[in-house]
Amino acid sequence: MAGFRSLARQVRDPLGDLALRRYSLRKCLERFAPYGHRATWDHLCARHGIDPEDRAPDPARLISALDELEEARAVWLAYEARFAERRRREKHAGLRRPGAFDDWHRRTWGGHGVARCTDPEVHPSEPLAEVLRRLIAALGSDPGSACPVCAGTGIEWRQERGDEPWAGPVCTGCGIALPQPALTDRTLARARLPRHRKRTTVTAA
Repeated sequence: MAGFRSLARQVRDPLGDLALRRYSLRKCLERFAPYGHRATWDHLCARHGIDPEDRAPDPARLISALDELEEARAVWLAYEARFAERRRREKHAGLRRPGAFDDWHRRTWGGHGVARCTDPEVHPSEPLAEVLRRLIAALGSDPGSACPVCAGTGIEWRQERGDEPWAGPVCTGCGIALPQPALTDRTLARARLPRHRKRTTVTAA
């Protein structure tokens, strides 16, 4: 099975068939897709002017999309290296089990779905690398009451069933499933409230 870097070389191959180069870019998303496969593809197509159904898109646009994906992957790999180093120090100090703070990392090992978008058509417009930097910075700061990506305060608790059941806070502005350690307990509690209760709380305030 080809790895990310091997697939990236195929995308950049000027002698390669355009359909194969497009296919290789899609395969890259099986190795690294911050928003999830469908949402990341939708994001890259929108930002780089690629028709999602075009089987032979402009190669310059394909490479531009790959550049963005590679920059985001570099941000994630640097974060994973720092995470691994911290865990080595903690184990050396006798802390064998990761804390609740690290749940986000365990669920997103490899970077796939690290900034999961529950709706494939709703995602941030900023570059992928910038979105990851904001999430990582938020995890290194005190918990907040707003989305660390878009600063929106519309945060709802959503549940998904299927092959990979999931539940957690989602920003209604940019569509990202947010890591719980980045939010205050009060914000998480409010996100769990039914919508009509939230409206009542806002009116009372």
